[in-house]
Amino acid sequence: MTFDLAGKRILITGASSGLGAHFARVCAANGASVAIAARRADRLAALAQDLQAAGAEAISVHTLDVTDEASINICVAEAATALGGLDVLVNNAGTARDGSPLNQSAADFDAVMNVNLRGVWLMAVACGQFWRDEGTPGAIINTASVLGERVASGVAAYCVSKAGVVQMTKALALDLARHNIRVNALAPGYFETEINAGFFETENGRKMINRIPMRRIGNFEELDGPFLLLASDASRYMTGTIIPVDGGHLISSM
Repeated sequence: MTFDLAGKRILITGASSGLGAHFARVCAANGASVAIAARRADRLAALAQDLQAAGAEAISVHTLDVTDEASINICVAEAATALGGLDVLVNNAGTARDGSPLNQSAADFDAVMNVNLRGVWLMAVACGQFWRDEGTPGAIINTASVLGERVASGVAAYCVSKAGVVQMTKALALDLARHNIRVNALAPGYFETEINAGFFETENGRKMINRIPMRRIGNFEELDGPFLLLASDASRYMTGTIIPVDGGHLISSM
């Protein structure tokens, strides 16, 4: 078995920027047909054009709001129709709200949970139902975080949501295995994205980097190997697994 994705039909959420856009490029470069989804239609269209220009089969689908079940159902149906089926869901859409919990509203908490936890659940269930009804196997890759297993100041709701994703991955893996649907997760450490842009140049950001055993943040390309493992048939006997890619963050001392 190899990490080859030739013939795989992959739906990626949160694909308009950051890790989602990067995963789309990785999938396309390794032979997959890609459906990309997010809220920002202009960015999706530009990314799809870039992938197509490089020779990949890539489409942008219905503008996706993972907090809305109808939007999710339309997205999954459009992706499956356009690609002739689905093999992998990359469940990547996410958000964060910074600040002390004492200064945040219930609406702030709900906004994070609705995208990072409820949205991940709804996407997984929609794709799981598709594969069950089609009688075909499937694989789900959830984007979790090392902050689902440890915590950081100022992002409490985010930490709680990602802890939920970690446990959700294991629970779904147990229940969906009978349908030949695998559910695993990547747990990235610190990578610079639009959500945290500029933070690592601050004093607190530099202190955070100094607590990482490898003393640096990650490069997106350093996620490629673990991602390709989970997206390809090389991981066909893996389910319920959380793979940290974190420069040793989870083993660092207090």
